[in-house]
Amino acid sequence: MTQPKQSPMHRGVLGAVVGGAALAVLPLVAAAAPPGDLPFGAYDPTGGFSDDPDVQIEHLFLPWEDIFLPSLLEADAYAQERGRSVLVTIEPWTWSRSERNTATALIEGIFDGSYDSNLRAICGTLADFDSPVTIRWAQEMDDTSGQFIWAQWRPETYIAAYQRVVDICRETSDRFDFMWSPLGFETLAEFYPGDDYVDVIGLSVFGLQAWEQEILGAEQSFHDIFKPRYERALQFDLPIVVAELGYVGDADYVADWNETVRQDLEDYPELQAVVYFNQKEVYPWPDGYGLPDWRFPQNTLGEVQAALGE
Repeated sequence: MTQPKQSPMHRGVLGAVVGGAALAVLPLVAAAAPPGDLPFGAYDPTGGFSDDPDVQIEHLFLPWEDIFLPSLLEADAYAQERGRSVLVTIEPWTWSRSERNTATALIEGIFDGSYDSNLRAICGTLADFDSPVTIRWAQEMDDTSGQFIWAQWRPETYIAAYQRVVDICRETSDRFDFMWSPLGFETLAEFYPGDDYVDVIGLSVFGLQAWEQEILGAEQSFHDIFKPRYERALQFDLPIVVAELGYVGDADYVADWNETVRQDLEDYPELQAVVYFNQKEVYPWPDGYGLPDWRFPQNTLGEVQAALGE
């Protein structure tokens, strides 16, 4: 079994688990990690990176209301076979959009204990993993797009909820690391839950060439988007990971990002890894740009597609 390089998480999957069944790992197109030495990971529900020995982190998204726990053990076996550590994003809702709570109901449920049994069951199963596990709960809480019902809460409410989640998971195991994962906007520090509750910081970086050209007036590089977010995160003096990464554009645009995200990163000494979101977007991009397909190689558009912003 190929051994991973040193994990970007201190001790630290198989795609998504939806409706009681793990998505099959049947690669549509074999993918390869961008070149470089920085540790690389992927959320990869279709298994595009399943045979790539350069992938060292397997990312799993779990909706805590409708998870099928036995499939988590399959995810651990999948990661173990490939010598990968596991990053688990626990999202506090269901993936059935018509059944989702309001933010108010979610807050009430967290603090009255309604979700404690779900969380204990998830963390209890993760505690049995042979793979190193990092838990990321309620990501991008500083986002203003309306995508997440846990975003833009009062900071003190979010912090108390995050701390409660960590405390419950720590009751089951002391093996976990915990990732606090803002989008990286100017308000991120308001939501910081404290040094005792965070082992690593995760940021999100997505590039959409057509939107950037039309709305921003110029396309953006990885550095353009990541650098200000990285600099805001430095104040916490913790390791930093790009927990979600994606980019879509023409061949030159994608090639530029490919050649940047894992190499020539001397300006980012605290950056420990990048984790690619190898799936189609699930929430509409602003200004009518639809659902970008971040998957390799669909993220490389032909000239006509790029011109149309598709």
